[in-house]
Amino acid sequence: MSTQLDPDAAQNLEDIEKQFAVKAVQHMSTYWGILENNRGSRLRLTKMDDEIYDHLQREFPEFDPAVTIDEDEMKSKTGKERWRKFMMAYEKKIDDYNFGTMLRTNPKLEYGEKETIFVPRMQFYAIEIARNRRGLNDWIYEEDHLDEKGE
Repeated sequence: MSTQLDPDAAQNLEDIEKQFAVKAVQHMSTYWGILENNRGSRLRLTKMDDEIYDHLQREFPEFDPAVTIDEDEMKSKTGKERWRKFMMAYEKKIDDYNFGTMLRTNPKLEYGEKETIFVPRMQFYAIEIARNRRGLNDWIYEEDHLDEKGE
């Protein structure tokens, strides 16, 4: 059975991909803006932050939010299986839990081409909640409010 690609449908798929990319960039910009205006250590990203954080610590006890993420390890067969199991617990609890989202590989760096990876939103939440709990994103607020410290 041979399937032919409809050029009109292909164009629509391309438009859909662009829309996903636009949404991911909007989410990234919005989150960065929130971090510039609020200390990450004081943020709640979801109503379930405590549960997500505890779950992350149970399922990934070796995870250190201060260390650069190894994308190859995260997206390896074993890594994918572990993260999929983790994320599926939120399938009916977190809206858009598997929607593609931009994540900084290291909390000490801004978003950039080499410092950003594309992950499901649930991975973003788990990692950013852990970073925020440890105060690893507070520098963004502090850097944005340097002029206020001297007054």
